[in-house]
Amino acid sequence: MEKTRHTGQASLEQACQCYGMHRDAYYKLTQRKQRQESIANQVLELVKEERIEQARVGTVKLYKALKGTFEMEGLKVGRDKLNDILREHNMLVKRKRSPCKTTDSYHRFHKYKNLVKDMVVTRTNQVWVSDITYIRTINGFCYLALITDMFSRKIVGYDISDSLELAGCLRALKRALRTARPAAGLVHHSDRGIQYCSNQYVNELKKRGIKISMTEESHCYENAIADRVNGILKDEFHLDQTFCSKRSASEATDNAINIYNSKRLHVSLGFKTPNMVFKNIA
Repeated sequence: MEKTRHTGQASLEQACQCYGMHRDAYYKLTQRKQRQESIANQVLELVKEERIEQARVGTVKLYKALKGTFEMEGLKVGRDKLNDILREHNMLVKRKRSPCKTTDSYHRFHKYKNLVKDMVVTRTNQVWVSDITYIRTINGFCYLALITDMFSRKIVGYDISDSLELAGCLRALKRALRTARPAAGLVHHSDRGIQYCSNQYVNELKKRGIKISMTEESHCYENAIADRVNGILKDEFHLDQTFCSKRSASEATDNAINIYNSKRLHVSLGFKTPNMVFKNIA
């Protein structure tokens, strides 16, 4: 202890004696921490790479997407371990929502019954759900009309416009009809917004032999899938930011929807992407 009093520092052996620990145990503990740090660093690099395109993808889907890579790299990382690593490095996703009213259901047009409330959806192009969400720009709002296949969760049609007028919803519908080419018996489900109840939109659906369904109450669960898709695009693909122009918003939307359809895993689809399910069943 003479050396300790002289230098003010204890030797490793003396420090171990203080804590009742053998030097071998200390070295093993140090090596274990180094291995853990090395694993964490490798995991974080893989997560960062995965989040280049899906910046806000959560732990469960990250684990499913990276599980094969973890095994290939010899990394013994389970879902809980991945969650701990992300929490320790402040990389857990924080969800946020910013409500903005886009539905005007107080109008003179006819409102249709909810046909999908008790329906069991078993195939693609059986039910499409439609909704409108806003996107901020420095000059105000622009509006994204979406049409999503209920079974596969694939966004089959969309359009961005400067206003909540009918034209954007019609363009989204026509785009969906071109790309998905649905067979007879399709049901189109939406809220009671004036755009979807308007004569022009309703006539387009009837002309194509598409059945019309609408929410009957002011509850989001009656159009839950459409609402969920809106939230995913905002929360996970940065469409909740303020864009410098409609053009930049449109480009970001194109990219987000492409990644959503082709790469985003859905728990409800057995951790498959919308494109996988749509192509396999359609």
